Amino acid sequence: MQLTNRAQKVDSKPMNLKELAYLPAIVSGMATTFKHIFRRPATIRYPEVKREFSPVYRGVHLLKRDEQGRENCTACGLCALSCPAEAITMTAAERKPGEEHLYREEKYASVYEINMLRCIFCGLCEEACPKDAIYLSDSIAMSNYTRKDFIYGKDRLVEPFPRPDKHINKFEEDRRLNWLDGRPR
Repeated sequence: MQLTNRAQKVDSKPMNLKELAYLPAIVSGMATTFKHIFRRPATIRYPEVKREFSPVYRGVHLLKRDEQGRENCTACGLCALSCPAEAITMTAAERKPGEEHLYREEKYASVYEINMLRCIFCGLCEEACPKDAIYLSDSIAMSNYTRKDFIYGKDRLVEPFPRPDKHINKFEEDRRLNWLDGRPR
């Protein structure tokens, strides 16, 4: 019983000796291989050779610091509201006395996370930020093996301290490096 008129009868005719030997298929495959051996490769050797990107390329997110090394983010939440993929989450906290050298305003983001699997690199978070705290750099997002490694927290997003000026003594430089490393020396 046929349901439509489009059904076609298929005959399976036996293969001849030339087709049974698979010789034409092997020869055409080898010809294609030899043709590609002498061409310039389409790929680049990534870690050693960097590809040229356009000037408007949007890469990994970074949270900026000001000239004194304080975080610019005031946890206003505009970047999270403007994100169409809902990839940004943050928790605001109040700055405690003695933390003036870490945060610029009284309110700061104690938790700031971007789910890079959801992010579409549109740049709307960068445009929505009134403090210019977040920007998309020109570096490539790295690959990972597990989903949890694609959730970037402040440890991966905040840019490192600016290089200390020449007038800062060795003790102050060591103190900054210890704070960056998170381990006492």
